[in-house]
Amino acid sequence: MAPNVTSTTTLFLAEAAVCPPSTLATLRRPSSATMPSMTPVAKTVLSPVTPTATATAAAATTVTAGAQPARPAPEPYAWKIVWRNVLAFVYLHYAALRGLFLFFTGGIMFPTYMWSILLLTLSSQGITAGAHRLWAHRAYKAKLPLRIFLMLCQTLAFQNHIYEWVRDHRVHHKFTDTDADPHNASRGFFFSHMGWLMVRKHPDVRRKGAGVDMSDLDQDSVVMFQKKTFVVLMPMIAFLLPAYIPYKMWGESFWGAFYVSSMLRYVISLHGTWLVNSAAHIWGMRPIDKEISPTENYFVAHVAFGEGWHNYHHVFPWDYKAAELGNYYGNLTTAMLDFMAWIGQAYDLKTVSKEMVERRAARTGDGTHSSVSGHDHHQNQHNHHHHHHHGDEVWGWGDKDMPQEDVLGATIIKKSD
Repeated sequence: MAPNVTSTTTLFLAEAAVCPPSTLATLRRPSSATMPSMTPVAKTVLSPVTPTATATAAAATTVTAGAQPARPAPEPYAWKIVWRNVLAFVYLHYAALRGLFLFFTGGIMFPTYMWSILLLTLSSQGITAGAHRLWAHRAYKAKLPLRIFLMLCQTLAFQNHIYEWVRDHRVHHKFTDTDADPHNASRGFFFSHMGWLMVRKHPDVRRKGAGVDMSDLDQDSVVMFQKKTFVVLMPMIAFLLPAYIPYKMWGESFWGAFYVSSMLRYVISLHGTWLVNSAAHIWGMRPIDKEISPTENYFVAHVAFGEGWHNYHHVFPWDYKAAELGNYYGNLTTAMLDFMAWIGQAYDLKTVSKEMVERRAARTGDGTHSSVSGHDHHQNQHNHHHHHHHGDEVWGWGDKDMPQEDVLGATIIKKSD
């Protein structure tokens, strides 16, 4: 997943081509003894000496090299620290620690505890049900009231506006663990967790990101409204109202509510999302596809409201459950979406049949899937060849690279006419 704190649009300069100068063949001049003393130079005819074979070969080599100069190898990418973001994170964690102290020492009123937990839940749904499953992966469709609600919740979460969040996340799925992945897990836990937000993005993120289809969001009025008004909307919804409402409604200290309901709640929400990028790409099982880094991580699944079943999710990113679970254990977001489908606000919910999951697990999994027997796993280990190629992954429903088998085999709940 791809949260951010500040705008990361950066212009990159193209490399200058270097062309070596051409080399001229040298002709031997006659000696002064053989030249007539009174003959004008303009009338003197010089007959150059025929060059040796070695000189001819050297000249030919020089001309050939000059015609098609070799381009120098690109210099290694150097990280450029964004000190503004670093200082912002220092302050955020300082404020969160103050909020944590107030939270555990009784420095705030009981309604403020409940208010903070409610805001944490709403902001998490704005990311998981909204930015992630609805807009990034198109795993289901939502009617206007639900889209407005999820947009407000995503604004409360403040991980950049929906458009940028989705663009980064789609690039992450298409180019996982490469330089084009904004939070490339192959660079280590800290980088994929939050370090990627402290440095300029790799140029490949911008280059490859420009090729990701975003036309569906361009046509979404709710997404575009948030993008245009984000500078005003975000500070008010993410930080001012969470503190002002307890202060006005039940007499809470404004700064107490600010440190707990605004700052502590915000930092906890950030780390919940970041763990999906870091821990769920490092530790866990890979029952569906052992050749990719995402894993099934139970801890992350619980703290991220159902986003820790990450091995499954990267194989089937268009499943609205982001997991193969038949219940809501470790996946409260799915419970919310099923409720929204029940009241008619969510529809066209895509999911994967049990048979499709089992076939994929038997073919490419690590043998930990419940449907794979010991014999099947042995056969899988013997026959399996590395199938994973960066760039042919799928970001969600509607991706041009989505296998036709998945399109035809998908199960659609509450299908629209």
